[in-house]
Parts: sequence; structure tokens; C-alpha cells
Amino acid sequence: RNPPGSLLAAKAMRAAGLLLAWALLRPASTHQCHHAGPGGVLRFTDTHAEIRVPALHRVPSSLDPLYGLVRRCLDLIQQNPLPTELLRAALNNPASVRTSQVVQYELGYVVCAAVALLFAVAVPVAGMCFCYCRSRRRCGGRLRAHRRSLGCRRHCLLACLSLTSLVILISVVCAFVTSQRVKGQMEPGLGAVPATLRTLRQHISNVPQGVQMVVDQFEVPRQQIISDLGGLSRSVGLSIHAQLKAMTYAALADLQDRAGDLQTSLHHLQILDKTARALASARADLEPVLRERRRRVVALLDDPRCTSCASVLGRAQRLELGADYGKVPSVEKVLKALAGLPRSDFAEMIRQGNGTFNSIPELAVERMAQVIQDLRDEMARMTEKVQSIADSFPLSDYTRPVSEALVKAEDRSQPYLREVERFERYRWIVSMVLCSIVLLILACNVTGMALGAYGLSKREDPSDYECRGEAGAKFLLVGVGLAFLFSWLLILLVFATFLVGGNIQTLVCRNWVNQEIYKFIDTPGNLPPSMNLTRQLNLRRDSNLSATYRECKSGAGLWEVLQLDRSYDLDEHLKTPKYTADFQKRLGDFTARLGDVRLLRSEGRQDLETFARSGVDEVDYRRFQEEMKNPVVQTSLPGLARSLEGLQKMQRNGTVAGRLAAEAQALWQMQNSTVQSQEALVAKLGESVQFLSRLAPHLQERVKRTLATTASVEARLPAQAQQILRQEIGCFTRKELRYFAQYLNWVGQTLREDVASCQPLATALDNGRVILCDRIADPWNAFWFSLGCCTFFLIPNIIFAIRLTKHFRPIRNRLM
Repeated sequence: RNPPGSLLAAKAMRAAGLLLAWALLRPASTHQCHHAGPGGVLRFTDTHAEIRVPALHRVPSSLDPLYGLVRRCLDLIQQNPLPTELLRAALNNPASVRTSQVVQYELGYVVCAAVALLFAVAVPVAGMCFCYCRSRRRCGGRLRAHRRSLGCRRHCLLACLSLTSLVILISVVCAFVTSQRVKGQMEPGLGAVPATLRTLRQHISNVPQGVQMVVDQFEVPRQQIISDLGGLSRSVGLSIHAQLKAMTYAALADLQDRAGDLQTSLHHLQILDKTARALASARADLEPVLRERRRRVVALLDDPRCTSCASVLGRAQRLELGADYGKVPSVEKVLKALAGLPRSDFAEMIRQGNGTFNSIPELAVERMAQVIQDLRDEMARMTEKVQSIADSFPLSDYTRPVSEALVKAEDRSQPYLREVERFERYRWIVSMVLCSIVLLILACNVTGMALGAYGLSKREDPSDYECRGEAGAKFLLVGVGLAFLFSWLLILLVFATFLVGGNIQTLVCRNWVNQEIYKFIDTPGNLPPSMNLTRQLNLRRDSNLSATYRECKSGAGLWEVLQLDRSYDLDEHLKTPKYTADFQKRLGDFTARLGDVRLLRSEGRQDLETFARSGVDEVDYRRFQEEMKNPVVQTSLPGLARSLEGLQKMQRNGTVAGRLAAEAQALWQMQNSTVQSQEALVAKLGESVQFLSRLAPHLQERVKRTLATTASVEARLPAQAQQILRQEIGCFTRKELRYFAQYLNWVGQTLREDVASCQPLATALDNGRVILCDRIADPWNAFWFSLGCCTFFLIPNIIFAIRLTKHFRPIRNRLM
């Protein structure tokens, strides 16, 4: 038995308990399975961005009201629908087309042609007649008589000519603007035709390379998954440790407390036994000494020579021993039961258990090393599986007809495009010259009206000659002459551009917008065999151009619209389980025991069970406490000694006084030497009794709870560690499968919308309509409409100018 050594062990256990409490109180991270987050979004390279057909759209313009007005006029002129019968005959057997059919369809244009022809003939003839009359001095001369209504007529003619000139000016400005817009759109529009065809051909021919580039992007999720695999095992270990440490540290702390109870109880039992024995022995030694001292003090106080001693005699007679510790229960049986305890080193046991538990992350890394390597190897095999997407993609052998058709279209379009460009250049030159002539006519009108009005204001007598008025009349006649001279050229340009632009709008654009052209092409027999687009483009036999256009516009892939030897379902090839089944199986089949932590060995359990059965809780500690309430000596020795000292001062007899002083000194010596040492032992005994009395009622319950908790934690740790392992692997699997799903979804989207999409075909058709109808035909038709307004308003301009010239010249006969 070594009580000092036991105290040191108890202190060491308490220090370990403080460390465990600190670890227990540290904030633990809760288990979370992040199903989505910013870090889980993969970024893929746009590998096909340089081969695209940009979609063109109608750009809003300030001339849109004019374009709308022209379209409504053309709808009135040409009210017939698409001439399917006429077009079928023209395409299949041009010789069978009758002129009457064409005239019947183009009746509105025929009427306009008749009006234009009448204008082109009538206006120059009228001009020649006017020149003949002028030569005979019968037209454009002077007024014969002055009347009061001439001023009103003159102002009316000025207003009408000004209004007509304003309308012509607005029309010619619109003609200038629209002509420039046609020129500005014609060159890029014509250039867009071969460029779009080349882009479509490149798009189709680069499908295999594009598919391979998309497949190569599997490197992005593969690298991410391999990176995640590198931290999987430690992450699993840390998660197990974080989620189980509260339970484990609590069990270790409870075990630490019971080990401390064992050490401290043993220490206090030893003190209790030793102190009780020492107090009993000291009482036995003190009893004869105290009896003799009482006899002598009583005899002295009973001496007749002792003055006033009777008052103290009663206290001296009660001088006897108090507490008898020979009557308290013995703890020898308990000490015998605890002899040799503790047989195990609880501090080392707890340290080892704590170390084993804290080594779970490293153990997870070790146990999962093989499955991590297997998963890395599986990723290499998965790369080969993904490569099958490119290897099995069916388009390389079926897009050749489309490419050949695009090459033919590009080659055949070049001569026509060059001719169109050449004629547009001529149209622009002629239109600029004629519009300039119209501006010159307007300049003559403005100059003539200004000079004529100024001359009238300066002329005092209407019959007087005035040079500025005469000059104004000549300017008006010059404008009239220019109008007669070039009106037929203007009407021919208007009709030529009207005939081309009007038919493009009514025959092509209007039927393109309402899909009638596609319906005509789709109807069997409308096109000759040489123009069978379904066969030339290798489209599905059960499809047609309209259906293909709608499918392409909605984002279908080329393989979905082409005629293949076998059907190809991209969605079937992009199902995630097809590539991840083995990966999932390896993770799902993995198991590892990561929670085998021995908190309490068998010898430690036996020590605690022996401690619980030792009878510590059966000792009657109340007997000790009741005995400790009694003093060592019933009468206070210091009080009696002080009373004797007081009596000594009152004595006249020196002998009695000396004996009283000697007895008081003897009592003080007994108090200081014997009684005080026993009182110190009683105080020491009280500490042990207090501790053991507090522990005893809860000993059995605490020990049983500790043993049950420790056994439960040891049993639950492997199961819960396995459960957490499955949860973490499940979270990891779902996270990595999201990477696969992201990649495969991106592959499907990229193949459908970019690499192998037929949407560029629909976009090219839409772009053709935008370029031809919105960007060229609209300003083209607005040009002839504006120029036609100029041309037809030249007729009232001529009339008003001729009538006005007479008012600027002197009157022949003035009538009052």
C-alpha cells in the first residue's frame, strides 16, 4: 500500500480527464452531404464556336411605315395565291406553259404595265405637242387681259405648284435613301450566299472532328473525379471521427471518472482504516494517564487548604475520555477485497483508446487505398467507353449528299450572283442620274417661282416688261422641258424595278413567310426529279422539307433528319448508367471496419466490477460521523487548565498554589501533545468519511452505467462507422455522378445545338428570307414606289408650271 503513489495516479487521471473534457467541448463539424454547389459546376470549352451560321433578324427602321404601305399596295395589285399549277408546268415542262396563264396570274402587273406604257408614250407626245404650240406662240405665252381674279388664280397656282414640288421632293429623298439602302444591303447580301453555303458545308464536314473534340472534353470531369478520389479516404475518416467523437469522448470521460473514483476511494479507505486504528490506540494510551490526572486534580481540589476550589471540583470529576473509535465499523474486509487494485493502468488504457479513435482518418486512408486505385483504373476504362460515342456516331457516311448539294449550289449561284451585282450597279447609276434630274426639275421650279414672284412684286404695271419675271417663267419652262424629256425614262425604271421587286415580294416573300413555298416543294410531282430535295439532301423518306425545317428549327440533330441505315438514339448513348455502372458498383461494394476501438480491456472491467462488489457502499459511515461528533475528552482540558490557573492566584497556601500550577501545566501539556494530535487525526478521518459517504450511495449505479456505456460504445462504433462510411460514399457517388450527368448533358446539348445540329440549315433559310425580303426587297420596292410618286406627280407639276408662266410675263391688253 502506497497512499502517496495513489494520490499521484489520481492527479494524473484528473489531468487526463481535463484533456478529454476539452476535446469534448470543442465544436464538432456536423455531417452534411452537399448535393449541389458552385464548386460542382464543370466548365467545358466551346470547341465548335468558329463554325456557326449567325442568325439574322429584321432590324427596325424609320422607313417601316413606308415598307408596310408598299406591301399593302402590292397585295392589292397581286391578290392571287401561289400559282402551283403554273409553277409545276414551268418546272417540269416549260413548253407547256401558256401565255394566257401567265397573264391571268400577272393581271395586276399587266394593268400596271399598260399604265406605264401609256405614260411613257403620252407624256413625250404631249411634250412634243407643247413644243409645237410654243413654236406657234400658242402655249406658255402671255395673258391677253388683266382681270381682278388673276391675283387669286396666281396664288392658287403658286400654292399648287409648291405643294406638288414638296411631294416630289419628299418622294425623291425617299428614293435616294432607299436606293442607297438597296446598294448597301445588296453587296453583303450577295456575299452572304456563298459564305453561308461554305459555312454549312464546313459545319457538316467537321461533324466527326467536332464529335471527337466533344468526347475529348471528358478530360474535364475525369480530372475532377480523380482529384476528388485523392481526398475521399481522408474525408471519410475525418467525417467518421467528427461524428463519433462526442460519443467516444463522453465514454472515455466517464471511464476516466470511474477510474478516478477507484483510485480515490482506495486512498480514502486506507486513510480511514489507519486513522481509526491510530485513534483507538491513542485512546487506550490516553485513558490511564487521564484517569491518574483526574484523581490528582480531584484530590487537590478536595483539599481543605484549597480556597474556593469547590466550584471547579465538579468539572474535574467529569474529566474522562469522549469518542471511542474502537466501536466504529471495520473496513478491513473492503480493503482485502480491493487489495492489489487497480491491476490495470487506466491512464494508459484511456490514452490508447483515444489514440486508436483519433487514428481513424489514417486508418481510412490505409484501408481505402486499394479501392481508390481501382476507381482510378475504372476511370481509364470509362474514357474508352466515352470514346464509343464518337466511334458509333453515324453521320460521317450520310452527310456526303448534303455536302455535294451545297457545293453544287455554291458553284451554280456564283454566275447569277455576279450578274445580279452587275445589274444592281447599273440600276444604282441610272437611279442616281434620274433622281438628280428630278432634283434639277425641282430646282427649276423653286428658282422660277422665286424669280417670278419677285418680278411681280417689283412690276408697277402688269403690261410692263420685267426681266426677273421673264427669267422665272423661263426657269419653269426649262423644268417642264426636262420633265417631258426624261419622264419616259423615269417610268421605264419605275416599271422595271416594280416588276422585279413586286414579283419577288408577292411570289416569293409572301409565300415564304406563310410557308406556302415549303408546301409546294413538299407536294409530290411539283418538282422535277432533278430537283428532288429529299433525295438530294438524303433526308428521311418519311419526311419532307417543311417537317425537316421545323425539326431543325426546334434544335434537332442531323442524324434525326437524315436517312440512315439504322436508327440512332443519342439519348440511349448518353444514359449515365451505361458508363458509371462499374464505378457505382465498386463504391457500393466497398466495406471496411474503421470503428474497432477498445476503450476498456478485460482487466480494467474486472477492476471496476471488483470495486463495485467490494462493499464500499455497505460500510456504515454514519457510525463514523456520529462518533466524530464526540470530543476526544469530555471536559475541555484548556478550560480546566485556565480555571486551575485562576484558583492558583487566589491561594494563600504556597504549597497548594504550587500544586495547582503544576496540575494546570500538566493539563496544557496533555492538550498540546496528545489531544491535539488525536483531533488532527479526527479531522483527517472526517475528510475520508465525507468522500466515501458521498460516493457510496451512487457507486453501484455509476459503475454499472460506465460499464454499460463503454460496452455500448465499443459495440456501436463499428456499426455507426460503417453507416457513416456508406453515407459518405453515397454522397461522393452522387457528387461524381452529377459530374458525369453534367458532361453527358453537355454532350447531348452540344451535339444537338452546335456540333451535329441541323439548326444551321434552318437558320440559313431564315437568313435568306431576311436578306432577300427584309433587307433587299423592302427598300427595293420602297425605291420604285417613291420614284413612281415623283414620276406621276410630274404631270400636275407640268400643268401648274405652264399655267404659272403666263402670270410672270407682261399682259398684252390691260382692261380696267
